[in-house]
Amino acid sequence: MTRQMTGAKMVVQALKDQGVDTVFGYPGGAVLPIYDEVFQQNDIRHVLVRHEQGAVHAAEGYARSTGKPGVVLVTSGPGATNAVTGLTDALLDSIPIVVLTGQVPTFMIGTDGFQEADTVGITRPCTKHNWLVKDTNKLADTIHQAFHVATTGRPGPTLIDIPKDVQFAQGTYVEPQKARTEHYQPQVKGDIDAITRLAEMIEAAERPVFYTGGGVINSGTAASQLLRELVDATNFPITSTLMGLGAYPASGKNWLGMLGMHGLYEANMAMHDCDLMINVGARFDDRITGRIDAFSPGSKKVHIDIDPSSINKVIHVDLPIVGDVGHVLEDLLRIWKSRGRKTNVEALGNWWKQIDAWKEVNCLDYKNSTQTIKPQHALQRLEAITRGMDRYVTTEVGQHQMWAAQFMGFDEPGRWMTSGGLGTMGYGLPASVGVQMAHPDSVVINVAGEASWLMNMQEMGTAVQFRLPIKQFILNNERLGMVRQWQELLHGERYSHSWSEALPDFVKLAEAFGCKGRLVKDPAELDDAIQEMLDYDGPFILDVMVEKHENCFPMIPSGEPHNKMLLGEASTADAIGTSGAVLV
Repeated sequence: MTRQMTGAKMVVQALKDQGVDTVFGYPGGAVLPIYDEVFQQNDIRHVLVRHEQGAVHAAEGYARSTGKPGVVLVTSGPGATNAVTGLTDALLDSIPIVVLTGQVPTFMIGTDGFQEADTVGITRPCTKHNWLVKDTNKLADTIHQAFHVATTGRPGPTLIDIPKDVQFAQGTYVEPQKARTEHYQPQVKGDIDAITRLAEMIEAAERPVFYTGGGVINSGTAASQLLRELVDATNFPITSTLMGLGAYPASGKNWLGMLGMHGLYEANMAMHDCDLMINVGARFDDRITGRIDAFSPGSKKVHIDIDPSSINKVIHVDLPIVGDVGHVLEDLLRIWKSRGRKTNVEALGNWWKQIDAWKEVNCLDYKNSTQTIKPQHALQRLEAITRGMDRYVTTEVGQHQMWAAQFMGFDEPGRWMTSGGLGTMGYGLPASVGVQMAHPDSVVINVAGEASWLMNMQEMGTAVQFRLPIKQFILNNERLGMVRQWQELLHGERYSHSWSEALPDFVKLAEAFGCKGRLVKDPAELDDAIQEMLDYDGPFILDVMVEKHENCFPMIPSGEPHNKMLLGEASTADAIGTSGAVLV
C-alpha cells in the first residue's frame, strides 16, 4: 500500500524511518516547508545552531560519539556553502553525516535566483555522493540511499539538494526496505588466502607493530574488542593515528602512544625499525608517514582497509586486504588460533626490550613551573581529575590538540572527537554541542586554543538555549600556537601575524552568553578551577592562561623520517645528556 504525501513530509518521515532522533540546522526560505513539518511532530529534536558550519561539526560530534549518522538541515545558497567546510572535514575523517539542503524551485535553477548556488557542483568533491532531486516521487528513495551510502563501506558525508517546489508537491513515499541500495555494496569480507598469509607473517615476525586508525572505530565496538584480543594474544606493540585513539586502551600494556608528527618517540621509532607493519583501518596520511621514501624502510607492510582506493595510494604495501576491519580481524583471529597461536617469542622479547629503552627517553617530559601554567601540566591535571568519569573530549586544532592527544588517555572508542585530516579550526565547540546532545548525562569537554575557539564561538548560544553543560577548556597563550612554533623553528623566528592584539575577556564573554566563566593564571589554583568547571551544571568557559611560547614536542620536522625527531629540553636531556631542542 503506497502513501501519498508532500515532499516536505517525506523528508521528516524518511528521517523517522531511518531512526534519526536529532537534526542540527538553520532555517531559511528554501527549506521552510520542511521546517513546517518539523514543527508539527515531536519524534525528532531540532537543534538550532548559530551557523551552518557549526551544524555540520555538531553532526560530526554526534556521529563520532554514537556510531549513528549525523543529520543536518540548511537552506540554499549561503546555507549550503557555509556547510562546505564541515562536509570536507567529514569526508577526510570518514564521518557518516547526511546533509539536506534547500534549493530554489526547479524552474528557477540556472537563473541566478535569490540564494541560488550550484550546491551539487560545489559539494561534489567534498561528499561521498550527492543528489539533486527534481521529482518528488524520487525523494524518499534518494534520502534512504543517502543514509545507506553515508554509513556503508568507508563512512562519509552525503548531501541531498531539494528544490522548494519538490517540497510542496505531492508524491509517493517509498519505505526504506524498498529503496535502491543494491548498486552500492562494498566488500566487507577479506580474502581468506590473504588473511592466512597475514597469520603466517605474524608467526614469523621479529619486530612487529600494529598501526591502527579511525577505521577500527568506524567498524564498531566489536572491531575494537577484536583488536584488543589480537594485541593481547600476540603481545605485539600497538600505536595509533590521531583518529584511532581509544580503539585500543591507553592503559593497555602494549600501548605505545600516538604515532606521527607529534607522536611519541617510542611509537615513531618502532614504526621506523619494525620488520612487520600491520595497518588496520588507517590511510597512511602525510602526518603519519613523514618522508615517504624513508617510511619504515625495512618492513613488510600489510594494509587492512574497506576502501580499495586507499590501498597503495600513498605507500606501496606487500599484502593488501580489502574488507571491513571487524570482519577481517575476526577471520584473522580464527585462522591464527587454529594454526596454534604461534609468535616468535624470543625475538618479540628482544623487541620489547628495545621499545622499553626508547620509552626511557621520556619524550613528553617538560620543565614545569610554579609561576606560569604550562599547557602540558594543565592537560595532565584535567586528565587526572576527570579520569574514570563518563567523559567525552572534543578539541579545536593546534598545539592544544596535540597536547590533548599526548597527555589524555582514552580506553574506549568514540570518546575522542577531533578534526584530523582537514585540521579545521572551530571544530571543537560545535562538536561538543553534538556530543552533549547525544549524551546528555555525560561530561563533555572541549580542549581549545583561544584563536581556534573564537572561530565558532557563537555556538555557545546554542549550548545555553538547549541547556547543554559543555565545558570549554581554553589553553590561552594569546598566540596562534602551532603557527608560531613553526615560525620559530623553521622560519627564522619571523612571527608573521601569529597573534591577536584584540582578544576578548572570556569570562565576560561567558556572562554575555548567559553562562559562567573563570580565568585562572596561578598553577596553584588550577585544580580548583577545573573542579569548579566540572561542578557547574551549565555551560562553562575556563580561560587558562598558559606559557606563551611553549613548543609541542616531540616533533618530526617536515621532510625528515620517523627516527629524526625534535625533542624538548627535558626529554632531550634524558636521552643524550644535553639541553635544548635537538634532532635525535
